[in-house]
Amino acid sequence: MKEKAAARPFVLSVLILLQFLLGLGALAGGGVLILGPDGHLIQMPLSMLQGTPFRDFLVPGILLFVFVGIYPISVGYSLLALPDWRWPDRINPIPRAHWSWAGSLAAGVVVMVWIAAEVLLIRAVALLHVIYFAWGIALILLTLAPGVRRHLARSS
Repeated sequence: MKEKAAARPFVLSVLILLQFLLGLGALAGGGVLILGPDGHLIQMPLSMLQGTPFRDFLVPGILLFVFVGIYPISVGYSLLALPDWRWPDRINPIPRAHWSWAGSLAAGVVVMVWIAAEVLLIRAVALLHVIYFAWGIALILLTLAPGVRRHLARSS
């Protein structure tokens, strides 16, 4: 699939950029919550967690770091490089496409689920929630774009 890199559609480049930016932001946010689980590093009071299963921000920070940080960065890399790794194919639900295509759809769903869970748990909606939920929708729509689907289709 190396020859496809030169013919990468613009919409795929946008998708890759959005995956990387989402991941980098979540690595930073999750990292800050891990380093300061009491919320002091970003002035988030522990009272925000009242009524949630969390006593501090450590577990949410780890989840954010891994699932909204590391995962989209891995997907972005995979969309960019199209590595021939075999192990992701074992869980690829769309065998007619490179596994990074399904991974990209999943990244959009993950960020939307993250935001929905956060809003439900803290019982508040902020502008950033709306932005990141829309970001998840954008990831899904860009992944479903015909140019992306064609580029990531398997030739066999």
